[in-house]
Amino acid sequence: MTNPRYASVWDAIEDTPAAAENMKLRSELIMALKNHIARSEMSQAQAAKLFGVTQPRISDLMRGKIDLFGLDALVNMAAAAGLYVEMHIKEAA
Repeated sequence: MTNPRYASVWDAIEDTPAAAENMKLRSELIMALKNHIARSEMSQAQAAKLFGVTQPRISDLMRGKIDLFGLDALVNMAAAAGLYVEMHIKEAA
């Protein structure tokens, strides 16, 4: 018996390909936002004000609580931070 190989951890743990793709996009956005906050040396309160959310929301972001964020919210936060979000769509392999 061979163990299946997955391109992403999300492919391995999510029930459907659609759910895996959604989680991949959310995780990329969260990582980008966390990196932006760290590079800018902002406090959570400063980031919250810039992103238009509360400080506890930034705390959830920094702790990687991916299940608490939808794509819309993350894209809105990225735009508020001055980040450019680009999406590429291609055929599945």
